[in-house]
Amino acid sequence: MIDQVQLRAARILIVDDIEVNIRLLSQMLANEGYTAVSSTMDPFAVCSLHRKQPFDLILLDLHMPGMNGFEVMAGLQEIEPTGYLPVLVVTAQPDQKLRALKAGAKDFVSKPFEMAEVLARVRNVLEVRLLYQRLGAHNVELQARVVERTSELHDSYLEAIFTMMRAAEHKDEDTGAHVQRISYYSRALAEKLGMDDVFIDQIFFASPMHDIGKIGIPDSILLKPGSFTGPEWAVMQGHASKGAVILGKGKSPYLQMGAEIALNHHERFDGGGYPSGKVGTGIPLSARIMNICDIYDALRSKRPYKPPYDHDKSVDIITHGDGRTEPQHFDPSVLAAFGEIQGSFRSIFEAHANDPVAS
Repeated sequence: MIDQVQLRAARILIVDDIEVNIRLLSQMLANEGYTAVSSTMDPFAVCSLHRKQPFDLILLDLHMPGMNGFEVMAGLQEIEPTGYLPVLVVTAQPDQKLRALKAGAKDFVSKPFEMAEVLARVRNVLEVRLLYQRLGAHNVELQARVVERTSELHDSYLEAIFTMMRAAEHKDEDTGAHVQRISYYSRALAEKLGMDDVFIDQIFFASPMHDIGKIGIPDSILLKPGSFTGPEWAVMQGHASKGAVILGKGKSPYLQMGAEIALNHHERFDGGGYPSGKVGTGIPLSARIMNICDIYDALRSKRPYKPPYDHDKSVDIITHGDGRTEPQHFDPSVLAAFGEIQGSFRSIFEAHANDPVAS
């Protein structure tokens, strides 16, 4: 139901080039209790008035000099914020009524005025207008709730991701800064490659989960200071599949991309990687991006088998090779993008470094 106080306070504009008609309609509405009635004899002013502060109802005469009611309605259609044109046309010509309704008017009043008819039609149009506004406000509220709920779900996904990342950090004290850097490297490369905002957001939060499978690797192997034996290396390689299993059943798009990256980030573009020896674009793009980020960070960091390398040497190894790492290991388009923004990688590493850094 429409609140009667709200109904009587509705903003009404009377548009007519005959002053006596304006006075008559104004008096009818005032006697009925409408308190926000205004008028104009200038049809050219109607659109600017409605744009400044929309009316709940416009009583519009169709026949005015200079600009007729149909032209006024055409202008109102362009600016009406709700899409509902609150126009009640006034005409003495019956053949104009259908044309007015097709032009967007919601109803019509015949001349000469019949007070009961005028008030009934005004009330009907106003009630629909106010209900339409209420529906619009309700839709805005619902949309706000959807946005709020979506944000809550997003935060829940991220909380789960960060919980797993913290669990991984307990296994490897170097993991914390490494996963931070990986997020920023991956985002920078995805942006350079022209990926959309959804992909960029997902890879930023999914890439740190690439090594989550190391939770399932025995400490005697994971934390071994020397080189691995053949059997130990086979166990270590299993972290890719283990990570995919840990993340693979999640419905979150972050966990789904995380599983994709975990399984494939050690695959090589030339087919020489593990665990499946995938080739080229058979490797998901997220993992192809992650692979070069992981290699860069490993080169910059101290490892049991090597000292930390400086930025220039790390870039040179990736782009020219050193026997262990070769450029054919990487997607050529990703490698080219890395070459163009490798300065950003230097900045990211230095901003989030806790490993010994080669100057």
